[in-house]
Amino acid sequence: MLKYKAGKGEKAMIVVGVGVGPGMLTEEGIRAIKKASAVYGAKRAIELAQEHITCEAKTIKDYKSLHLLPADAVILSTGDPMFSGLGKFAGENDTVIPGISSMQAACARTKVNLTNLCAITAHGRDFEPAKAELIQELRNGRNIFLLPEENFGSLEVAKILKELGIEAELYTCENLGYPEERIAKGSPDNPPIAETILYGLLVVQKR
Repeated sequence: MLKYKAGKGEKAMIVVGVGVGPGMLTEEGIRAIKKASAVYGAKRAIELAQEHITCEAKTIKDYKSLHLLPADAVILSTGDPMFSGLGKFAGENDTVIPGISSMQAACARTKVNLTNLCAITAHGRDFEPAKAELIQELRNGRNIFLLPEENFGSLEVAKILKELGIEAELYTCENLGYPEERIAKGSPDNPPIAETILYGLLVVQKR
């Protein structure tokens, strides 16, 4: 396995995916957290890893300044760091440890194969590029896992499917891994409605 190591005098951080919900940390991630001398993350990420943290855990205040944190700091990222997570801030000498993402958990729950799935995120940004990508991938016959935006979610995707004449099943996946986990199934004519703002939307085309 290829691992990057920091050169002399260089700082290197470890970004650990804590999973989308409780119990979704990998053994590799747990080992890194237990050995850490400094742990940083969002409140939810720290809560998910709390039982394995042996040092002080601090909330990240400025994500763009992660490289100003202490050398060898462990940065916690909810879900998987490379799926709309903090892995985007990792440099060549940093280490990224995967976690179970919302997309993986949603596919496991709904028995949807990952191999024909396109991941798209609209969360926290202008949704127009995500909309254009979604339309293109639907036309290509791909299934979609979307991290929605407040103004671009299940209702808007259902409308697009109807306009394209595509039959599909839609799943809203909320609070995956938590006791209050909720997955609702619908169609373009009767789309499922999420009860929370943060959820994943799975679109599975009928063949």
